[in-house]
Amino acid sequence: MRNCSICQHLRIVRGCLDDYRQFACFHYRDGRPGPVASVFVLKSAGTLGDIKPEVSVGVIVYAMAGPVLEMRNVATDNFFADLDRGTQLALVNKNIRRISRVIIEPRFRGLGLASHLARETMPQMNVPIIEAVAIMGRINPFLEKAGMTAFASEQPVRTVQLIEAFSFLGIEAEQLIEPQKVQRKLDRLSLTETGFIERAIQRFLKSHGRRRNMLPGIERTRYILTRLTARPTYYIWFNPDMAMRGGLSE
Repeated sequence: MRNCSICQHLRIVRGCLDDYRQFACFHYRDGRPGPVASVFVLKSAGTLGDIKPEVSVGVIVYAMAGPVLEMRNVATDNFFADLDRGTQLALVNKNIRRISRVIIEPRFRGLGLASHLARETMPQMNVPIIEAVAIMGRINPFLEKAGMTAFASEQPVRTVQLIEAFSFLGIEAEQLIEPQKVQRKLDRLSLTETGFIERAIQRFLKSHGRRRNMLPGIERTRYILTRLTARPTYYIWFNPDMAMRGGLSE
């Protein structure tokens, strides 16, 4: 099903932390989503396959933003920098909310619903800026599809080389968040392909201390993929209908 058709059968409503807890088990990060500001839930508006009306299929959690974030200063031309702690916190609280979690029920992933949920709810927060920090931003750029602008630090050369090596063997970047599937593909490689990827992996692990001696298998694959996707991307969205409270213009 395509996003344009499935969205006709869904609606977005205000939710609460209990709605988030229903989906928390599907998210790659453990722990609390931070000081929550708002929760929105994506619900079925009618019968959708075997999904009955009013069943939740996704959730987005907005939290209060932290006072200090380096990439925020880059994105906002240091508007929130060089202030005393109290002034900085007050200015951030007045102008920014942070997307803390976006979770789609596994059966409905790959349909663009995460982008739809973020795009439709950001204006409802009634603040000039929405921001997010996503570890998986390079792998699944759904926040950019929702209209946010990405600010990412450069990846180390060894990281880029290993991602390219995986791609050469048919393991694309968007698959690198699924260790079990990657391991199954690695197990099916020919001897020549195995030698090729092992050399790339050894180059990547060279600076990882004792981890460089890990034996091939799911634990090593899980470790490698965690490191490949561990560099977060900062995202920001300026509300076109709201001026900054404090003098910053877009």
